[in-house]
Amino acid sequence: MNAEAAVSNVSSPPSPRSLADTGLSIVMMRDNLLKSMFRTNQDQVSALSKIICLPGQLTQELVDLARTQKLITATGTMHATAANEMGYELTDAGKARALDALSQSEYYGAMPVPLEHYQIQVKRQSVRDIHLNREQLMSGMGHLILPPDLIDNLGPAVTSGRSILLYGPPGNGKSAISHGIRAALADKVYVPRAIEYSGQIITVYDPIVHSAAEAAVDDPNSLRRTSNKFDNRYVYCERPSVITGGELSLDMLDLKYNPTARTYQASLQLKATGGIFIVDDLGRQAEPPQKLVNRWIVPLEEARDILTLQSGEKFTVPFDTLVIFSTNFHPNQIFDGAALRRIFFKIKIDGPSQENFLKIFAMVARKRKIPLDEAAMIYLMNVKFPTIDDNYANYQPIFLIDQMIAVCEFEGIPYQMTPDLIERAWGNMFVRQEDIAH
Repeated sequence: MNAEAAVSNVSSPPSPRSLADTGLSIVMMRDNLLKSMFRTNQDQVSALSKIICLPGQLTQELVDLARTQKLITATGTMHATAANEMGYELTDAGKARALDALSQSEYYGAMPVPLEHYQIQVKRQSVRDIHLNREQLMSGMGHLILPPDLIDNLGPAVTSGRSILLYGPPGNGKSAISHGIRAALADKVYVPRAIEYSGQIITVYDPIVHSAAEAAVDDPNSLRRTSNKFDNRYVYCERPSVITGGELSLDMLDLKYNPTARTYQASLQLKATGGIFIVDDLGRQAEPPQKLVNRWIVPLEEARDILTLQSGEKFTVPFDTLVIFSTNFHPNQIFDGAALRRIFFKIKIDGPSQENFLKIFAMVARKRKIPLDEAAMIYLMNVKFPTIDDNYANYQPIFLIDQMIAVCEFEGIPYQMTPDLIERAWGNMFVRQEDIAH
């Protein structure tokens, strides 16, 4: 299997063939149609079908239903630019009903997916069903030069879909490895635009988090229509990747309620369903690491999360996310034993060996188009590194080479590497300990 091959077989959510198949109440769907017409001023079934993300036939059924209730009327106008489609408009009663519905919730557009339907789709595309081989994981790591035993440890961790703690000294690629794991997940999943629970709408699809891969759109010139190949209330996406750092707070892990629109936005981990949730720089957040992990105890152990509505009602959603914690602290400094037991894999990311450091340095120099110089390298390895007990880190080659390039560009000289430039670059990598007079 090559690195580009699919790593799981994800079944698509079937397109609804009847209004009953949507799992939504007729009143909710009708009101959403009215609100969408009111807010967008669209008057054709083909356009409304795209807005509410239902097949044209079902959209027409909703329009016909609203017509029988005297909420919509046909304008009698045929649109030559839209295959002679009939135009429709809201009646006064329809506008009044749309405004009343908007006063209860400003949400309009794509029909939501009932939570129980979404739970079925989550099982179809579970991150725990991914089967990565060594080649695929290495491909995701791209240009990273890693110790041979690291992939041995990462492979089972990623394939299990369980939580991972990457720890070790700063500047050694923990964040890059986390992103490499995400890159190795080469398949795609279906993300609902919104889900519905107990009459409440929760928006899930977020263009910042989710990278859309394909839309189900009919091509009028095609003999084969494509929009029914999956439920268009979902967006076909790369597996999601939510990345947080020092800004992470506990309230980001709860539903976000908009009191003006009277709708909810999914929590970060709900948006990450089927993908990866990376907590970078754990220990730099305002919340203590122990408190953050405590919030995840139930999700990590039981693959479900508990969220709360404004009314105080609690409900359960799937927790199908590979959580990767990354920290510069030793785990025993920031967690108690109970919390560490909940994190399934603990992997230390150390600095490179001297051999790997030199490989990384040569690779970076080649990419930056700066020629290696024997005298400069001897000065770096024999004079400068002994001053820090030969502690090599993955960030150092990029830092030192970019510093030398900056000097060359300022001086207007060709890119080069000399002992003097090494000395100047080294001086910016560390701050000399001294007392500063105030």
